[in-house]
Amino acid sequence: MAGGQKPKGLNRSCFLLIVIAGMERFAFKGVASNMVTYLTDVVKMSNSAAAKTVNNWCGFTSMLPLLVASLADNWDRYSTILTSSFLYVVGLVALTSTALAWATHPTDNISSSYLFWSLCLISLGQGGYNPSLQAFGADQIPNDDELPRTKDEKKSNKKSLFFQWWYFGVCGGSLAGVTVMSYIQDTFGWVLGFAIPTITMAASTLLFWCGSRIYTYKQDDAISGRSLQDIVRAIKEAVLKLMNSKITLSSGKPDDVELELQEKPLCQNSVNAKALKEKPGGDVSYLVENGKAVLRLLPIWSMLLMFAVIFQLPATFFTKQGMTMKRNIGSSFKIPPATLQSCITVSIILLMPFYDVLLIPLARIITRDEKGISVTERMGVGMVLSIIAMAIAALVETKRLEIVQKMEVVDQNMETEVPLSIFWLLPQYILLGISDIFTVVGMQEFFYSEVPVRMRTMGIALYTSVFGVGSFLSALLISLVEYFTSSTGGKSWFSDDMREARLDKYYWLLTLLSVLSLMFYVIFCRCYVSRSSDLSDLDTENS
Repeated sequence: MAGGQKPKGLNRSCFLLIVIAGMERFAFKGVASNMVTYLTDVVKMSNSAAAKTVNNWCGFTSMLPLLVASLADNWDRYSTILTSSFLYVVGLVALTSTALAWATHPTDNISSSYLFWSLCLISLGQGGYNPSLQAFGADQIPNDDELPRTKDEKKSNKKSLFFQWWYFGVCGGSLAGVTVMSYIQDTFGWVLGFAIPTITMAASTLLFWCGSRIYTYKQDDAISGRSLQDIVRAIKEAVLKLMNSKITLSSGKPDDVELELQEKPLCQNSVNAKALKEKPGGDVSYLVENGKAVLRLLPIWSMLLMFAVIFQLPATFFTKQGMTMKRNIGSSFKIPPATLQSCITVSIILLMPFYDVLLIPLARIITRDEKGISVTERMGVGMVLSIIAMAIAALVETKRLEIVQKMEVVDQNMETEVPLSIFWLLPQYILLGISDIFTVVGMQEFFYSEVPVRMRTMGIALYTSVFGVGSFLSALLISLVEYFTSSTGGKSWFSDDMREARLDKYYWLLTLLSVLSLMFYVIFCRCYVSRSSDLSDLDTENS
């Protein structure tokens, strides 16, 4: 950046933050991926209680950034990251101490409240850490203080490159955390298994602090230095303005009510930003504009929930399918069904570098557009691939059930392995990994870019909250399906006996719901793009 030159690729601060993000994912996945086993073996929870605890914890952790981000956006991101990192490390230290207490006194029961608060500290730390770190990383891109609708194509491509490599680093850390730490925890014990993620997270915090000199620090001039009292005062002014607003009757048509409405672009240019800073009434305008910006994103946000619901399956029903299938490699070794989940991450890591090299040039040829595909189109492609993956999963499960029905079982109480290779599940895992490259990376860029500059931590939080709400929505959907299928006197689709379960019907249901979600997504995206174009034209006329 010296001499006013723009680097062709990402600068060193971007790559440093990508490495730090990978270290954080290693720490979190190293703890979360095997938490069910820890709760059952150490805390002595039942299988169902442990599963519910992990699901609720992961859902709460994914939802918390949406609540914390509003506070982070009113504080500088650098300080938010350091503070959140401290809470994160304290939570991991507390969790490690529970494993140490069990190893020292195995006969004593570990306090469930102490474990609960340690998990809450991890969630709270991550709630402020992840969205702030990613938004701070995107801030490192040169000349990023422009508005989303006024940035040029070159800048947009550079931002896409950042989010792709960010997700590449996150997936690399997640893969290492799942594979390496699960082995260490099962082989060498939980103290070492939790101590390593704790040390890794502490090291990432130190590494982040050491890189302070090379970071780019950005603040929105319109609202820098805004205190909580200013925001409260602005809210009061907005309420009073609405309560005291008057309706002006047209003199020409007394029977008609003329409402004078003034619409302003959601993202204002630098001239408008300075005006907000100078005028006391700008606080009200700022809150109104930011509120409108978030509300405009909610329809698209809601249509992405089914994509998040589908991604709850690999750790649950996909694994349950694999347990009944032929898993032998050679004469003695059997593939653990849960290891197939790594195929999603591996496919992302292997195919992500080819996105810009092969897929974008191909998209340019097809669309005859220099950029290739837009962010909303990219997310749509991923949603289509997830629908195909669900259809394939349903067909494979149908085939498995057909084989089960043809098998002659001598002892009905004996578990019988279905002579169908577990590798039949690979296509659905790989397709979900490819859909991740399109939709998840697109979601990160979309929610970051389509909010005002000072709300970009909230934008990243909107992305993470999709999977938090999706986790709760998946649990609700399973409960509803189980209630309606078992209340009629028949067998539940989720029967514990996999010979009687009808997961194929559930997969087809998810396929149908995903198709409907995709249809509404296309409609909302067209309305959103049309509305954004109108606002952009209005902004050009005003300037």
